[in-house]
Amino acid sequence: MAFTLTSKAFENGGNIPKMFTCDGQDVSPSLAWSEPPAGTQSLALIADDPDAPMGTWVHWVAYDLPAGARELPQAIPRTGGLPGGGAQGVNDFRRTGYGGPCPPPGKPHRYYFKLYALDRKLGLKLGASKRDVEAAMKGHILAQAELMGRYGR
Repeated sequence: MAFTLTSKAFENGGNIPKMFTCDGQDVSPSLAWSEPPAGTQSLALIADDPDAPMGTWVHWVAYDLPAGARELPQAIPRTGGLPGGGAQGVNDFRRTGYGGPCPPPGKPHRYYFKLYALDRKLGLKLGASKRDVEAAMKGHILAQAELMGRYGR
Protein backbone atom coordinates (compact mmCIF):
# COMPACT_ATOMS: atom_id res chain seq x y z
CA MET A 1 0.00 0.00 0.00
CA ALA A 2 1.28 3.48 -0.87
CA PHE A 3 2.44 5.91 1.80
CA THR A 4 0.16 8.96 1.40
CA LEU A 5 -0.15 12.45 2.92
CA THR A 6 -3.42 14.40 3.03
CA SER A 7 -4.94 17.49 4.64
CA LYS A 8 -8.49 18.41 5.63
CA ALA A 9 -7.57 21.99 4.68
CA PHE A 10 -6.90 21.48 0.95
CA GLU A 11 -6.71 18.78 -1.70
CA ASN A 12 -3.53 17.76 -3.48
CA GLY A 13 -3.01 20.35 -6.22
CA GLY A 14 -5.73 22.59 -4.76
CA ASN A 15 -5.62 26.07 -3.28
CA ILE A 16 -4.34 26.57 0.26
CA PRO A 17 -6.94 28.59 2.23
CA LYS A 18 -5.94 32.11 3.28
CA MET A 19 -5.99 31.26 7.01
CA PHE A 20 -2.86 29.11 6.54
CA THR A 21 -0.92 32.00 4.92
CA CYS A 22 0.68 35.28 5.96
CA ASP A 23 -2.48 36.99 4.68
CA GLY A 24 -4.56 35.13 7.28
CA GLN A 25 -3.84 33.61 10.70
CA ASP A 26 -0.63 31.95 9.41
CA VAL A 27 -1.38 28.69 11.24
CA SER A 28 -0.25 25.28 10.06
CA PRO A 29 -2.80 23.10 8.27
CA SER A 30 -3.73 19.72 9.70
CA LEU A 31 -1.91 16.85 8.04
CA ALA A 32 -2.65 13.12 8.14
CA TRP A 33 -0.86 10.15 6.63
CA SER A 34 -1.27 6.48 6.01
CA GLU A 35 0.64 3.65 7.64
CA PRO A 36 4.38 4.05 6.97
CA PRO A 37 6.40 1.05 5.81
CA ALA A 38 7.62 -1.63 8.21
CA GLY A 39 10.85 -0.64 9.93
CA THR A 40 9.93 3.04 10.24
CA GLN A 41 11.54 4.48 13.37
CA SER A 42 10.63 8.16 12.89
CA LEU A 43 9.10 10.63 10.44
CA ALA A 44 10.32 13.96 9.10
CA LEU A 45 8.39 16.73 7.34
CA ILE A 46 9.69 19.46 5.05
CA ALA A 47 7.40 22.06 3.47
CA ASP A 48 8.84 24.38 0.86
CA ASP A 49 8.13 26.58 -2.16
CA PRO A 50 10.26 25.85 -5.24
CA ASP A 51 8.72 28.85 -7.07
CA ALA A 52 10.16 31.51 -4.75
CA PRO A 53 12.10 34.25 -6.59
CA MET A 54 15.34 33.63 -4.68
CA GLY A 55 15.19 29.83 -4.99
CA THR A 56 13.37 27.23 -2.89
CA TRP A 57 11.95 28.81 0.28
CA VAL A 58 11.57 26.61 3.36
CA HIS A 59 8.27 27.02 5.24
CA TRP A 60 8.39 24.21 7.79
CA VAL A 61 10.83 21.61 9.10
CA ALA A 62 9.81 18.92 11.60
CA TYR A 63 11.65 15.73 12.51
CA ASP A 64 11.79 12.80 14.91
CA LEU A 65 8.00 12.50 14.84
CA PRO A 66 7.09 9.15 16.43
CA ALA A 67 6.69 6.27 13.97
CA GLY A 68 3.21 5.62 15.41
CA ALA A 69 1.96 9.15 14.73
CA ARG A 70 -0.62 9.48 11.93
CA GLU A 71 -1.37 13.20 12.02
CA LEU A 72 -0.35 16.71 12.96
CA PRO A 73 -3.26 18.86 14.14
CA GLN A 74 -3.99 22.33 12.80
CA ALA A 75 -2.20 25.31 14.37
CA ILE A 76 0.89 23.62 15.81
CA PRO A 77 2.56 26.01 18.30
CA ARG A 78 5.79 27.58 17.00
CA THR A 79 7.90 26.11 19.76
CA GLY A 80 10.73 23.65 19.30
CA GLY A 81 8.76 20.58 20.35
CA LEU A 82 5.73 18.96 18.75
CA PRO A 83 2.61 17.69 20.54
CA GLY A 84 3.03 13.94 20.86
CA GLY A 85 6.79 14.04 20.29
CA GLY A 86 9.28 15.29 17.76
CA ALA A 87 10.99 18.60 17.06
CA GLN A 88 10.59 21.60 14.77
CA GLY A 89 13.37 23.28 12.90
CA VAL A 90 13.97 26.78 11.61
CA ASN A 91 12.30 27.96 8.40
CA ASP A 92 13.57 30.57 5.93
CA PHE A 93 11.65 33.28 7.83
CA ARG A 94 14.32 32.55 10.51
CA ARG A 95 11.64 31.33 12.91
CA THR A 96 10.95 27.98 14.50
CA GLY A 97 7.90 26.10 13.28
CA TYR A 98 5.48 26.79 10.45
CA GLY A 99 5.59 29.92 8.31
CA GLY A 100 2.76 30.02 5.79
CA PRO A 101 2.76 30.90 2.11
CA CYS A 102 3.59 34.56 1.52
CA PRO A 103 4.43 34.91 -2.18
CA PRO A 104 4.94 38.14 -4.08
CA PRO A 105 2.04 39.25 -6.29
CA GLY A 106 1.75 37.35 -9.55
CA LYS A 107 1.46 33.73 -10.56
CA PRO A 108 0.44 31.36 -7.72
CA HIS A 109 3.26 29.39 -6.13
CA ARG A 110 3.33 25.66 -5.39
CA TYR A 111 3.89 24.54 -1.79
CA TYR A 112 5.14 20.99 -1.27
CA PHE A 113 4.63 19.18 2.03
CA LYS A 114 6.95 16.16 1.99
CA LEU A 115 6.77 13.49 4.67
CA TYR A 116 9.61 10.98 5.01
CA ALA A 117 9.48 7.60 6.75
CA LEU A 118 12.93 6.95 8.21
CA ASP A 119 14.68 3.85 9.53
CA ARG A 120 16.11 5.80 12.50
CA LYS A 121 15.57 8.86 14.66
CA LEU A 122 17.67 11.80 13.52
CA GLY A 123 18.55 13.01 17.02
CA LEU A 124 19.14 16.59 15.89
CA LYS A 125 18.88 19.49 18.32
CA LEU A 126 15.77 21.68 18.35
CA GLY A 127 15.82 24.30 15.60
CA ALA A 128 17.73 22.28 12.98
CA SER A 129 17.66 23.54 9.39
CA LYS A 130 16.30 21.80 6.29
CA ARG A 131 19.92 21.21 5.26
CA ASP A 132 20.68 19.53 8.62
CA VAL A 133 17.60 17.31 8.33
CA GLU A 134 18.29 16.33 4.71
CA ALA A 135 21.90 15.46 5.55
CA ALA A 136 20.84 13.32 8.53
CA MET A 137 18.13 11.55 6.46
CA LYS A 138 20.52 10.57 3.66
CA GLY A 139 20.52 6.81 3.28
CA HIS A 140 17.72 6.36 5.83
CA ILE A 141 14.56 7.14 3.81
CA LEU A 142 12.19 4.16 3.57
CA ALA A 143 9.35 6.03 1.84
CA GLN A 144 8.18 9.53 0.94
CA ALA A 145 4.67 10.97 0.72
CA GLU A 146 3.87 14.34 -0.81
CA LEU A 147 1.05 16.87 -0.80
CA MET A 148 1.10 20.01 -2.94
CA GLY A 149 -1.05 23.10 -2.53
CA ARG A 150 -1.11 26.42 -4.37
CA TYR A 151 -1.37 29.99 -3.15
CA GLY A 152 -1.14 33.30 -5.01
CA ARG A 153 -1.84 36.98 -4.48
